[in-house]
Amino acid sequence: MSAVFKFKQFSIAQNLCAMKVGTDGVLLGAWTQTPNGITLDIGSGTGVIALMIAQRNANSTIDAIDLNEGAYLQTKTNAENCPWHDRITAHHSALQDFKPDRNYQLIVSNPPFFVNSSKSGNEAKDLARHTDELSFNHLLQAVVNLLLPDGIFSVVLPFAAATAFIELAKTHQLYLNRLCEVKPNETKPPKRVLMEFSLHKKELESTTLTIETNQRHVYTTAYQNLTKDFYLEF
Repeated sequence: MSAVFKFKQFSIAQNLCAMKVGTDGVLLGAWTQTPNGITLDIGSGTGVIALMIAQRNANSTIDAIDLNEGAYLQTKTNAENCPWHDRITAHHSALQDFKPDRNYQLIVSNPPFFVNSSKSGNEAKDLARHTDELSFNHLLQAVVNLLLPDGIFSVVLPFAAATAFIELAKTHQLYLNRLCEVKPNETKPPKRVLMEFSLHKKELESTTLTIETNQRHVYTTAYQNLTKDFYLEF
Protein backbone atom coordinates (compact mmCIF):
# COMPACT_ATOMS: atom_id res chain seq x y z
CA MET A 1 0.00 0.00 0.00
CA SER A 2 1.24 3.44 -0.89
CA ALA A 3 2.68 5.53 1.92
CA VAL A 4 0.55 8.45 0.66
CA PHE A 5 -3.20 8.29 -0.03
CA LYS A 6 -4.33 11.18 -2.22
CA PHE A 7 -7.75 12.76 -1.91
CA LYS A 8 -9.12 15.65 -3.97
CA GLN A 9 -8.13 18.43 -1.55
CA PHE A 10 -5.50 16.80 0.68
CA SER A 11 -3.10 13.88 0.96
CA ILE A 12 -2.67 11.43 3.82
CA ALA A 13 0.81 10.13 4.63
CA GLN A 14 0.45 6.81 6.44
CA ASN A 15 4.00 5.51 6.90
CA LEU A 16 3.99 6.03 10.69
CA CYS A 17 0.53 4.62 11.38
CA ALA A 18 -0.37 0.95 11.86
CA MET A 19 -3.91 1.38 10.55
CA LYS A 20 -3.93 2.85 7.05
CA VAL A 21 -6.68 4.82 5.32
CA GLY A 22 -9.69 2.54 5.02
CA THR A 23 -13.30 2.56 3.96
CA ASP A 24 -14.60 2.75 7.56
CA GLY A 25 -12.91 6.05 8.32
CA VAL A 26 -13.82 7.62 4.99
CA LEU A 27 -17.43 6.55 5.36
CA LEU A 28 -17.64 8.06 8.83
CA GLY A 29 -15.93 11.28 7.78
CA ALA A 30 -18.34 11.69 4.87
CA TRP A 31 -21.53 10.55 6.68
CA THR A 32 -21.33 12.27 10.05
CA GLN A 33 -23.03 15.60 10.51
CA THR A 34 -20.50 18.41 10.89
CA PRO A 35 -22.04 21.10 13.10
CA ASN A 36 -20.36 24.43 13.64
CA GLY A 37 -18.11 24.43 16.68
CA ILE A 38 -15.43 22.19 18.09
CA THR A 39 -15.00 18.54 17.14
CA LEU A 40 -13.10 15.81 18.99
CA ASP A 41 -11.73 12.93 16.92
CA ILE A 42 -10.97 10.00 19.26
CA GLY A 43 -8.31 7.62 17.98
CA SER A 44 -7.41 9.80 15.03
CA GLY A 45 -4.98 7.39 13.33
CA THR A 46 -3.82 9.00 10.11
CA GLY A 47 -6.02 12.01 10.77
CA VAL A 48 -8.23 11.37 7.73
CA ILE A 49 -11.53 11.92 9.57
CA ALA A 50 -10.32 15.16 11.14
CA LEU A 51 -9.24 16.49 7.74
CA MET A 52 -12.51 15.45 6.12
CA ILE A 53 -14.50 17.32 8.76
CA ALA A 54 -12.28 20.38 8.34
CA GLN A 55 -12.89 20.27 4.58
CA ARG A 56 -16.65 19.87 4.98
CA ASN A 57 -17.21 22.71 7.44
CA ALA A 58 -15.14 25.89 7.43
CA ASN A 59 -16.62 26.79 10.83
CA SER A 60 -15.31 23.70 12.58
CA THR A 61 -12.15 23.30 14.64
CA ILE A 62 -10.88 19.86 15.54
CA ASP A 63 -8.96 18.30 18.41
CA ALA A 64 -7.58 14.93 17.30
CA ILE A 65 -6.21 12.53 19.93
CA ASP A 66 -4.40 9.22 19.71
CA LEU A 67 -2.63 7.11 22.29
CA ASN A 68 -0.12 5.68 19.80
CA GLU A 69 2.86 7.96 19.22
CA GLY A 70 3.17 7.04 15.54
CA ALA A 71 -0.51 7.74 14.93
CA TYR A 72 -0.29 11.04 16.81
CA LEU A 73 2.72 12.11 14.73
CA GLN A 74 0.94 11.00 11.56
CA THR A 75 -2.14 13.07 12.40
CA LYS A 76 0.05 16.04 13.33
CA THR A 77 2.04 15.88 10.08
CA ASN A 78 -1.02 15.42 7.87
CA ALA A 79 -2.83 18.26 9.64
CA GLU A 80 0.14 20.59 9.28
CA ASN A 81 0.32 19.86 5.55
CA CYS A 82 -3.38 20.29 4.76
CA PRO A 83 -5.21 23.50 3.76
CA TRP A 84 -6.94 23.69 7.16
CA HIS A 85 -3.85 23.32 9.37
CA ASP A 86 -4.90 26.27 11.54
CA ARG A 87 -8.11 24.47 12.60
CA ILE A 88 -6.74 21.02 13.56
CA THR A 89 -4.70 20.26 16.69
CA ALA A 90 -3.20 16.82 17.34
CA HIS A 91 -2.82 15.54 20.91
CA HIS A 92 -0.73 12.57 22.05
CA SER A 93 -2.95 11.18 24.79
CA ALA A 94 -5.05 8.28 25.95
CA LEU A 95 -8.70 9.24 26.08
CA GLN A 96 -8.76 8.45 29.79
CA ASP A 97 -5.99 11.02 30.38
CA PHE A 98 -7.34 13.71 28.05
CA LYS A 99 -8.56 16.68 30.11
CA PRO A 100 -9.57 19.54 27.79
CA ASP A 101 -10.89 22.83 29.11
CA ARG A 102 -13.92 22.68 26.82
CA ASN A 103 -16.67 20.35 25.67
CA TYR A 104 -17.49 19.39 22.10
CA GLN A 105 -20.29 19.92 19.59
CA LEU A 106 -19.26 16.77 17.72
CA ILE A 107 -17.34 13.74 18.93
CA VAL A 108 -16.38 11.24 16.26
CA SER A 109 -14.55 7.93 16.51
CA ASN A 110 -13.51 4.96 14.41
CA PRO A 111 -12.61 3.01 17.56
CA PRO A 112 -10.83 -0.27 18.26
CA PHE A 113 -13.50 -2.95 18.11
CA PHE A 114 -12.05 -6.46 18.48
CA VAL A 115 -12.92 -7.83 21.93
CA ASN A 116 -11.03 -10.82 23.34
CA SER A 117 -9.86 -11.85 19.89
CA SER A 118 -6.50 -13.14 18.69
CA LYS A 119 -3.74 -10.61 18.11
CA SER A 120 -1.57 -10.16 15.04
CA GLY A 121 1.70 -9.75 16.95
CA ASN A 122 2.08 -6.22 15.60
CA GLU A 123 1.80 -4.14 18.78
CA ALA A 124 0.81 -0.89 17.10
CA LYS A 125 -1.80 -2.55 14.88
CA ASP A 126 -3.20 -4.55 17.80
CA LEU A 127 -3.48 -1.37 19.88
CA ALA A 128 -5.38 0.33 17.07
CA ARG A 129 -7.77 -2.58 16.41
CA HIS A 130 -8.50 -4.10 19.84
CA THR A 131 -10.44 -2.72 22.79
CA ASP A 132 -7.84 -3.60 25.45
CA GLU A 133 -6.74 0.03 25.98
CA LEU A 134 -10.12 1.63 25.27
CA SER A 135 -13.22 -0.41 26.15
CA PHE A 136 -16.59 0.61 24.77
CA ASN A 137 -17.64 1.44 28.31
CA HIS A 138 -14.70 3.83 28.79
CA LEU A 139 -15.35 5.36 25.37
CA LEU A 140 -19.01 6.04 26.11
CA GLN A 141 -18.31 7.43 29.57
CA ALA A 142 -15.77 9.84 28.12
CA VAL A 143 -18.21 10.90 25.40
CA VAL A 144 -20.85 11.76 28.01
CA ASN A 145 -18.31 13.78 29.99
CA LEU A 146 -17.01 15.68 26.95
CA LEU A 147 -20.16 16.25 24.88
CA LEU A 148 -22.07 19.52 24.92
CA PRO A 149 -25.75 19.18 25.92
CA ASP A 150 -26.87 19.54 22.29
CA GLY A 151 -23.82 17.76 20.83
CA ILE A 152 -23.67 14.57 18.77
CA PHE A 153 -21.45 11.50 18.83
CA SER A 154 -20.78 9.62 15.58
CA VAL A 155 -19.11 6.21 15.38
CA VAL A 156 -18.54 3.34 12.94
CA LEU A 157 -18.57 -0.27 14.13
CA PRO A 158 -18.92 -3.80 12.77
CA PHE A 159 -22.56 -4.74 12.26
CA ALA A 160 -22.21 -7.58 14.78
CA ALA A 161 -21.16 -5.16 17.54
CA ALA A 162 -23.85 -2.55 16.97
CA THR A 163 -26.75 -3.90 19.06
CA ALA A 164 -24.67 -4.37 22.20
CA PHE A 165 -23.08 -0.93 21.71
CA ILE A 166 -26.50 0.74 21.37
CA GLU A 167 -27.74 -0.92 24.56
CA LEU A 168 -24.57 0.01 26.43
CA ALA A 169 -24.92 3.61 25.22
CA LYS A 170 -28.40 3.76 26.73
CA THR A 171 -26.95 2.99 30.17
CA HIS A 172 -24.89 6.18 29.74
CA GLN A 173 -27.98 8.16 28.65
CA LEU A 174 -26.75 8.31 25.06
CA TYR A 175 -29.51 7.62 22.55
CA LEU A 176 -29.31 6.47 18.94
CA ASN A 177 -30.71 9.11 16.56
CA ARG A 178 -29.31 8.08 13.15
CA LEU A 179 -28.20 4.70 11.83
CA CYS A 180 -26.85 3.61 8.46
CA GLU A 181 -26.25 -0.06 7.73
CA VAL A 182 -23.44 -0.48 5.20
CA LYS A 183 -23.49 -3.42 2.78
CA PRO A 184 -20.38 -4.38 0.74
CA ASN A 185 -22.57 -5.12 -2.30
CA GLU A 186 -26.15 -5.82 -3.27
CA THR A 187 -26.07 -9.52 -2.36
CA LYS A 188 -24.20 -9.45 0.97
CA PRO A 189 -25.54 -8.54 4.42
CA PRO A 190 -24.41 -5.38 6.23
CA LYS A 191 -20.84 -5.49 7.55
CA ARG A 192 -20.57 -2.03 9.14
CA VAL A 193 -22.90 0.39 10.87
CA LEU A 194 -22.60 4.17 11.04
CA MET A 195 -24.33 5.54 14.15
CA GLU A 196 -25.09 8.94 15.61
CA PHE A 197 -25.99 9.39 19.27
CA SER A 198 -27.04 12.33 21.41
CA LEU A 199 -28.17 13.01 24.96
CA HIS A 200 -31.76 13.34 23.72
CA LYS A 201 -34.24 10.70 22.59
CA LYS A 202 -35.42 11.35 19.04
CA GLU A 203 -37.17 9.43 16.32
CA LEU A 204 -34.63 7.12 14.72
CA GLU A 205 -33.54 7.93 11.17
CA SER A 206 -32.49 4.60 9.62
CA THR A 207 -30.96 4.08 6.17
CA THR A 208 -28.91 1.53 4.23
CA LEU A 209 -25.88 2.20 2.03
CA THR A 210 -24.51 -0.29 -0.49
CA ILE A 211 -20.91 0.29 -1.59
CA GLU A 212 -20.59 -1.82 -4.75
CA THR A 213 -23.05 -3.17 -7.29
CA ASN A 214 -22.87 -6.89 -8.05
CA GLN A 215 -19.88 -6.09 -10.22
CA ARG A 216 -16.57 -5.76 -8.38
CA HIS A 217 -15.20 -2.18 -8.22
CA VAL A 218 -18.36 -0.76 -9.78
CA TYR A 219 -19.71 1.56 -7.12
CA THR A 220 -23.31 2.49 -6.44
CA THR A 221 -24.53 6.00 -7.12
CA ALA A 222 -25.30 6.48 -3.42
CA TYR A 223 -21.74 5.60 -2.39
CA GLN A 224 -20.28 7.83 -5.08
CA ASN A 225 -22.48 10.74 -4.01
CA LEU A 226 -21.44 10.32 -0.37
CA THR A 227 -17.70 10.26 -1.08
CA LYS A 228 -17.33 12.24 -4.31
CA ASP A 229 -15.92 15.32 -2.57
CA PHE A 230 -12.95 13.19 -1.47
CA TYR A 231 -12.10 10.23 -3.70
CA LEU A 232 -10.20 11.09 -6.88
CA GLU A 233 -12.03 8.47 -8.98
CA PHE A 234 -15.41 10.08 -8.34
